[in-house]
Amino acid sequence: MIQYTLKCDQGHHTESWFQSAAAYDALERAGHLSCGICGSADVSKALMAPRVKTATDDVAPTTPMLQNPTDDIQKALSALREQVESNSDYVGDKFASEARAMHLGEKPERSIYGEARLDQAKELIEDGVPLMPLPFRPKQKLT
Repeated sequence: MIQYTLKCDQGHHTESWFQSAAAYDALERAGHLSCGICGSADVSKALMAPRVKTATDDVAPTTPMLQNPTDDIQKALSALREQVESNSDYVGDKFASEARAMHLGEKPERSIYGEARLDQAKELIEDGVPLMPLPFRPKQKLT
């Protein structure tokens, strides 16, 4: 996994995780990146500093970041999570097969979210299946 700081044309900066640098590049080329704050599609990598591991990095946080949002970015991500989880069906690791079946008309279209391996996501993108990475882990995966 790699974390990038992203910036949009409106001046917002957000952090997002990607499976790899190649995964980021594929999503960028396919136009599947957008600002987590304003939704702008004009997003690019911002100048970043490397993350240095400290002794406290091994200590698990007591509450997940989005459980008690404290700044505008965390509040926007929390609202996005609430929107996705309230209006979509969680399909877990069946995301790729469900998304493909809907794209091919084999299943009725509906809003879904879940997990997919990088190779599965890449195949879906190459086949024109609309998808986007979520900037948070589903609550089902946190428990």
